[in-house]
Amino acid sequence: MSDLPNQLERALRGTYTIGRVLGAGGMATVYLARDVKHNRDVALKVLRPDVAHTIGADRFLHEIQFAARLSHPHILPLLDSGEANGLLFFAMPNAEGLSVRDRLNAGGKFPVDEAVRIAREVAGALDYAHRHGVVHRDIKPENIMLHEGHALVADFGIGKAMGAVEAAAFTQMGATVGTAAYMSPEQAAGDSIDGRSDIYSLGCVLYEMLSGAQLFTGPTLQAVIAKRFIQRPVDLTALREGVSRRVARAVRKALARNPVDRFETGRLFAVALDDPPAREQSSAAAEKSIAVLPFVNVGADPENEFFADGFTEEIVNALSQIGDLRVAGKTSSFAFKGTNHDLRAIADQLNVRTVLEGTMRRTGKRVRITAQLIDVTDGHALWSEHYDREIEDVFAVQAEITSVIAEKMKTTPLLGDTRSQRATRNIAAYEAYLKGRALLYRRGNAVKQGLAHIEKALALDAEYGLAWAGLADAYSLLGYYGQLTPEVARAAAAEAATKALQFAPELAESQTARALVYLLFDWDWEGAERAFKRALELNPGYIQGGAWYHLFYQGHASGNWDQALAGLHELQQRDPLSGYLAAVISLAYGVSSDDPAALDWADKAMALDPEAFLSMWARQVAFHARSDWRRVVDAASVCLAVSGRQIVPLVSLGLALAESDDAIGARSVYDEVRSRAVREYVPPTCLALLAAALGETHVAATYVREAERRHDPQLVVVAISGPGSGYLRAQPEYQRLLTEIRLPGWLAGRVAPRAVAREPLAGGGAFASGTARA
Repeated sequence: MSDLPNQLERALRGTYTIGRVLGAGGMATVYLARDVKHNRDVALKVLRPDVAHTIGADRFLHEIQFAARLSHPHILPLLDSGEANGLLFFAMPNAEGLSVRDRLNAGGKFPVDEAVRIAREVAGALDYAHRHGVVHRDIKPENIMLHEGHALVADFGIGKAMGAVEAAAFTQMGATVGTAAYMSPEQAAGDSIDGRSDIYSLGCVLYEMLSGAQLFTGPTLQAVIAKRFIQRPVDLTALREGVSRRVARAVRKALARNPVDRFETGRLFAVALDDPPAREQSSAAAEKSIAVLPFVNVGADPENEFFADGFTEEIVNALSQIGDLRVAGKTSSFAFKGTNHDLRAIADQLNVRTVLEGTMRRTGKRVRITAQLIDVTDGHALWSEHYDREIEDVFAVQAEITSVIAEKMKTTPLLGDTRSQRATRNIAAYEAYLKGRALLYRRGNAVKQGLAHIEKALALDAEYGLAWAGLADAYSLLGYYGQLTPEVARAAAAEAATKALQFAPELAESQTARALVYLLFDWDWEGAERAFKRALELNPGYIQGGAWYHLFYQGHASGNWDQALAGLHELQQRDPLSGYLAAVISLAYGVSSDDPAALDWADKAMALDPEAFLSMWARQVAFHARSDWRRVVDAASVCLAVSGRQIVPLVSLGLALAESDDAIGARSVYDEVRSRAVREYVPPTCLALLAAALGETHVAATYVREAERRHDPQLVVVAISGPGSGYLRAQPEYQRLLTEIRLPGWLAGRVAPRAVAREPLAGGGAFASGTARA
């Protein structure tokens, strides 16, 4: 072993220069190395020769490919891997900062809030990896790095390959994959494992961060492992003042001996650890609260999943129209799909008293539905029923269930019967619409995919009002993100919104579609406000309508950010597990202030929906708000990769580089955007922002006039609050425009602190290194 550094130096000469040892364990040694090609320091992990021999190079290189595909803010990425003269290695960034183990050794316990936040970040990383088929197998304090206070999980991808040496590890090496103190019972027993094993290990780490001591200790490896089978952990609330009952319950569940009793996913563990301040609620209000769990498809055809989900969603929509009934949002209720959670635990997380659950079996042209309403305080079934109907009667069944619940909950009647306006004659159209709407929420490239599904729905039923509203929203979003010209997007969105109002005038979705066209394309501020308010009057629980009203109208157009954030937080309480809402709240903080809450909410969005473009975009904006330029570049590289270098995150990157005085980087982005404008549509507002930031005032004025002429929807968003709008505000032409279009926030003198006037870039550069090609 003493000659290993020299062997490594010889084997990797010309690729890496080997430096000092950063750490060593039973399986591998980590060296600080210099990546010769890229002129950067990396952490080079080299497996012990006996371990490498047992695994074999082919298996190692095959398994580590899975880790190379992982891209998540809280996963330390894999930079390189290989085999050289019998030595197996992989390279990771040399993360600056301490590990959780270093912090524990230095100070014992973590502050409660910090420990919980770190655990939530790791849980989000695990959730992402598990959904991509990768189980870590060795979650422990040493493998959780703390970079600028945030978690980075190291060593993803080698756990499965290491499984070949587990049996020998106890007797030959004195260690095993999955360090003994943190191993799940099933891993210790040599049984097959899945992601729930990692959740158990994370529970052990969090327990240690909060209590200051390892959960399981003993004089020998075998003794440590044996304790998890016979010893029950002491409740954390008894060990540490300040640990809430909610957090203690979540840790206890993560540490359940039987995997089936743990959280099904890292996402659910992260959500259970989310410990917001207690909300006072009157007993009367608590009684009038409900979560509608996804109806379970018990038929043989998995294609009926969307049908069952759509049935559930329509009940949620109908109940949400009842003003004095608190209904948990669809996203939050659907987080428990396919799990075996106790109903009382679900109700506790969603802050409701009653739960509706049921099953659905679809056979040919008939459907059999069962439903029961349960009071979780005592487990008593308030009502149950089964329905055996023709498939076309499914909307009538939804209405019957909704009416019974309203009666049992003693609520105020609905504003009006909108059942016929929500229905379609074609069940396939219904399913296509549901798929399309789900994709719209993800933003990015998913919008075009959603548009295709909604067009299919309308081909099947040309009078389907909901689908017309969805089509209008899709075109509005494509225009907003610059993927269609304003002229094309506006014409298509306006026509679809008109159709939606023709066939379904009393639906919140139709009113919202019309409001968005008024706001983004027509700049009819009064019309937009009326339509948004009408939508929320029809359905206070319509998340999309509420989010757009608060973010776009109250925030961007009117500058009332305090009201906007209050409204968004109220929506989030209805749907606490919505990654979409978490991202929107993050964006609201990020564009209006330098409040650190922007990053907290962006992290929550990533934990809840890490693959959504909007979650990634929120992180880029949050780092921009904190003037954390290096992390803006990192976040932008992710956004641009998943969106095909979409213009909006690209321009935002250019503005960040300008603010950081990186003249070369900002100019590189500007040149790319102008080059693309020759062959494709680029929003003139985006070009104006970059021109103004680089001091090209006359060019910026020209682009501003074009944005006015074409009614560029991007202008509404950056007018008084968007990143970089301060550069434009110094331009007389821009001031004239905002006055002429009578933007409410500008006329009222409300300009977000983040959008104060800025001097254009003069030169120099903290990042003068071509970072614009992130």
